[in-house]
Parts: sequence; structure tokens; C-alpha cells
Amino acid sequence: MKVPSASLRPAGFDELGLRQALADRMLPLLVAAMAFLAALAAAGWFGTAALARHWQDGAGSALTLQIPNPTGPAERGSRNRLDSALTLLSATAGIASVHSLSDEELGELLRPWLGTSAEHLSVPMPAVVAVHLTSGSMDIGPLNAQLQAAVPGAVLEDHGVWLRRLSALAWSLQACSGLALLLVAAVATAVIAVATRAGLSARREAIEIVHGLGATDSYIAGRFAARATTLAAIGGLIGALLAVPALLTLASVVAPFSGAKALPETVFDVLAALPPGLWMSLLIIPGGAALIGFLTAQGTVRRWLRQLP
Repeated sequence: MKVPSASLRPAGFDELGLRQALADRMLPLLVAAMAFLAALAAAGWFGTAALARHWQDGAGSALTLQIPNPTGPAERGSRNRLDSALTLLSATAGIASVHSLSDEELGELLRPWLGTSAEHLSVPMPAVVAVHLTSGSMDIGPLNAQLQAAVPGAVLEDHGVWLRRLSALAWSLQACSGLALLLVAAVATAVIAVATRAGLSARREAIEIVHGLGATDSYIAGRFAARATTLAAIGGLIGALLAVPALLTLASVVAPFSGAKALPETVFDVLAALPPGLWMSLLIIPGGAALIGFLTAQGTVRRWLRQLP
């Protein structure tokens, strides 16, 4: 005897008791919690990538020149050492701009380490020149040789060490975010599997009767998978929506480190500051939760049915 097909079943008929087997409260809440954590992990991935890209672009396209005794006479001409270096840098191809830091700017840089007395040091301070390049990189060997000839003792730095450290830091943070995403997916799979097995145990007699009447494993697994997919999708959508306020708060906090010229003042400014990839991940999370629910329920039910006598 075959189980009546879906076209002959009354609308809403639940011969397996799935509404009792998979309740519509606990499972969506648990999946929503996993989706919320997944959204935060995705934010860590995309946010770290965006910050690292900004920092690397800024450090990679800048040089720093330190000139001891900047007011002393240059090797050639009547100008002092600082003016001679600025003239040489301004005439070099590949350099977009040159800026000599004032005493006030140097004081601001030193204040975190030396306190309020940074601007009143009795020791002579070298001149510091910020050099911005037109492209992301430059061979500083020839330029350094010219500077040493014109201004002996000048130190030209290309921030290569900091670039490597930033790259390592970004990679490690992204790896942590990726591992967190995998862990969240594994926990969500385990939660759905446990809920499905609990539902199977609770409706064992009804399932055995329907199975004995001719219902196939595919039919029973499909019914459970459809229920689990719906509940997981609802939970994923709830978790993604709940994550939006938290992500907006985090975006406001990290805005000063992203190089934004103006801090976000309205919600729309914060929304625009979020990476596009993060918005895509928020849209994908409900679908990913639904897919995990479908595959997990299918596999769990089929394994359970194979154990029936």
C-alpha cells in the first residue's frame, strides 16, 4: 500500500507530525545565533581585508626622510641641508608631493611617547619629510644615493618592514575569521542533526507506520529536509538581521582607522562605509543556513531509516 501522493493529501496534512518533531521555536533560535556569529566572522574577514588594503596602500606609496642638522650648510650651493633635500625630492620623477613636518606636527607624533613636553626637548631634532609617491612602489636605491651625495647622513625609509608586518597581521586575522566561519557552520550542522534525530525519535512510531505502508526513504527524508530547510532559513534570516546593528556599531568604531576623511555621522554614512562583500555575505547567510539544514536533515534521516528493521 502506497502513501497518497502530495496531490491527494489535504492541504497542510502532516502525517509524520513534523510540526511536533521539529518545533518552530528552538531550532530557528539556535540557527539564528549561529548566523549572527557567522555575520560577525564575515565582518572580521572583509573588515580586516579592507583595513589592510588601506594601510598597505598608504604605507606602500609613502617614504620618510630624516635629515640630521637640517639647518646646516649643504654640500653644494648656499642652501641648508633641508632645502637641498626638498629641492632634490621635488625634481625626482615618481614623487607626487613632499612635505616637511613642522615642529608642532613632530610634537604630535612624539606626544604619545614623551608626553606634553615633546615640543620642548633640549636635544636637537632631525627634520622629518613625508614623501608621497605617484605609484605604489619605487626603487629607492638611486634616490638614496643622490640624497647621500647632497645631504650626507640623511636616512630614507620605505616602510617595507611595516608592510610585511601588516600583511602577516591581516593574513592571521583573516585566517581566524575563516576558521570561525567553519566552526560556526560545523556547530550549526551539529545542532540541526541533533534536532532532527530528536524529532525522529519522538515520531518513531508514526514514521515506522508510514514507512511500513510503502513510504520511501526519499519521501520521508524529503519531508524532514523541507521542514529543516524552512526553519534554518528563517533562523539564518533572523540572525543576519540582528547582526546589522552590531556591524553598524563596529563600522563606526573602526572608521578612524580606515583613513576616512570624515567620520560617519548618520546611519546612511555607516551603511555606505561597510564593504560590499559584507553585504553579499549577509544575503548569503540565510541561503547557506537553508542549505546546511537541507543536507544535514537528508543525511541524518537516511542514516536513521537504514537502521530500521
